[in-house]
Amino acid sequence: MAITAATEADLTALLPLFAGYLEFYQVPKPLGQIQAFLHARLTKGDAQLFIARDAQGEAQGFVQLYPLQASLALESSWLLSDLYVLPSARRQGVAESLMNAARDYAHASGACGLQLETAKTNLAGQALYERLGYVRDDIYYSYWLALPGH
Repeated sequence: MAITAATEADLTALLPLFAGYLEFYQVPKPLGQIQAFLHARLTKGDAQLFIARDAQGEAQGFVQLYPLQASLALESSWLLSDLYVLPSARRQGVAESLMNAARDYAHASGACGLQLETAKTNLAGQALYERLGYVRDDIYYSYWLALPGH
């Protein structure tokens, strides 16, 4: 399995993966909107995406990172915003390889850490994160404010 930084050339392969990710979280979107979103991320450089491909070159999963500032540490960090692996490729080390690529990228960029959130029901994901050394935050709550028109 190969993990590479995604480029515009990977847009077609990323599209069904991202659609599957949105389906997993029960917020499906039209493919045109997904394509526009991913195209913007890949061309604006405001996110870092990695794609996993099997030995035949077929896309198996992706991870997407966004830069953050860790104010309490006075250092840069990364938000591991999105991680998805095709159901047929799960339990084969794809997610772990993507997570490791994210960690290596963050470390190489000089970041002090990686932050992620996941659904309370995503027990498989939680087990992976904890096995990889991520620590669940028991001090802070996460809040969201939806803005009008969105």
